[in-house]
Formats: sequence, structure tokens, C-alpha cells
Amino acid sequence: MNCVTVEDLSHGTENVPVLFEGTVRKESPVFQYTPENVPGPGCDSYPNEVTLPGCDCRSHSCQQGSCSCLQHHGQVYNSTGCLLDRTDELTGYSRPVFECNTLCRCGESCSNRLVQQGLKLSLSVFATQGKGWGVRTLEPVSQGNFVCEYAGEVIGFEEACRRQRIQSPDDMNYIITVREHAGPDVLSETFVDPAAKGNVGRFLNHSCLPNLVMVPVRVHSMVPRLALFAACDIAPLEELTFDYSGGYKNTGDVRISLGPGEPISATGGADVQKRKPCLCGAQNCRLFLPLDLSVISSS
Repeated sequence: MNCVTVEDLSHGTENVPVLFEGTVRKESPVFQYTPENVPGPGCDSYPNEVTLPGCDCRSHSCQQGSCSCLQHHGQVYNSTGCLLDRTDELTGYSRPVFECNTLCRCGESCSNRLVQQGLKLSLSVFATQGKGWGVRTLEPVSQGNFVCEYAGEVIGFEEACRRQRIQSPDDMNYIITVREHAGPDVLSETFVDPAAKGNVGRFLNHSCLPNLVMVPVRVHSMVPRLALFAACDIAPLEELTFDYSGGYKNTGDVRISLGPGEPISATGGADVQKRKPCLCGAQNCRLFLPLDLSVISSS
């Protein structure tokens, strides 16, 4: 019988410990824990550099009618801190999410400061059946609650491609690509790789029927933080998952996908030999993990 050990995977860098349930046979993975994005090769700007303007609100919490941040970008969270529907009724596209930043005059407890406050839920990394490591919540989570970030190195396109090329078929691909439209001719791409430097988000498994949704959230700069919110009510000890292709309610001008692009075969489909089976067990399972075919949503 294996001896189960419990430790804080974040080494005290998070607000609450990230529990790691390991055994003699399942040793702790080797990587540097970082609760926020850090710059990597090809990163044009420091992810947490303050480049966005702040509001002049002097109140405890910003109000829709007087806050310049809320006037420009709209209200993001409700009074209980849950993510609001950001779909534009006229266009059908998702509106961008901006929080108040360090230049804002409002207090740290402002209702428009959520993702930047960091992890608040008790999460645990555990050994799944057949899927390697996974993440589960140790407490109930309500729909719309912020769960955690998918944090890691922010890298450039060429570096993302280089890292994918040197991977073996058995290696995990942690690189997430976010493509956003800011108009008909403006495309923004962000590549985040938590393989060597990352947070608890690197252990989240894919599901074709996920209980989390990934939303790009901007705080201090235009480099988005990849925030994961509960897409439904989640019970304690339930595994946390998201769709690697961004298929759950990531609509409109935002597309989230796995990797900077995968080879396409002569027949026009993805190279079957490079596809990995999906083990999520959902009734609508697509049988294989999603590949990024460089499809970009139009705005």
C-alpha cells in the first residue's frame, strides 16, 4: 500500500495552499510554481507591467455611473463576485474583460478587482484514473465564481512553435493559444506555456463537457490573464476541467486553443498519428483531444 503525502504545491505563494496528494509511486512533478504569468522568450512586454490607465474613484467600490473603467468596459462581476454574461446583444460577440488596476484610486476590495486578488478556493492536485494528474475542488463552487488562472510563461509565436517541434508524442503540450479580434483587421495572439513555470492550472484536464470556462481578463496591461470561471455549480471533490479548444461558451471574437498550430495532413485533416485519445468519459466525447487548426473566429 502506497503512503499518501500532502504538501503545498505553491510553497506559500498563493493565498491558500494548493494541496498535492502524492504517493511513493506518484512523485511531485518538477516545475517552478508561479501564481501569475511571467515573461518568456519572445515576450514583447512584461505581463504585469502597468500600461493601462486607472480610474479616479475614491469610493470603497467603483460604481457604474461614475467609474471610468466601468463606463469604458462595462460591469464584469455582480454584487456577489460572479462573472456576468459578456455577450453583446447586437453583435453576439463577447465583450473584453477589464479590471481596475494599480493606478485606480479605488480600494483593494473594489468589486471590479477579482482575478488579481488570486486564488481563494481550496484546490487539490490528485492522481486520476488513466489521465495522469488532475485538479479537484475541496469546497462547493457556485456558477460564475472565479476558480484559478492558467498561468505560466508568456512566449512568442516562434518560441511556441519551437517548443512544440521538440516534443515527443508522449509529451504533454501545455501551451495555450488565445486569439482575439479587436476589429476586422486587428488580431491579437497570446501564448502561455506553464510546463516549466506555472501554477495549479497546468494540472487541469480537458473535458468535452467541462465545468470551467476560460476567459481572458486584463488587469494592468493588454497581456491577458487566462482566468477560469465555474460554468455551473460544482460539488466538493468534483474534478475541475475545461475544453482545451475553448468550445464551452467561448464565443464571438475570442478563440482559445491548444498550441500554436498542428501539422495538417495531405487529406486536409489533422495528422491522426499526432492526436491523443480523450478520456473525459462525457456522452458527447469527441474521442480525441482537440488540436488547434489555426481557425480564427471572425468579428
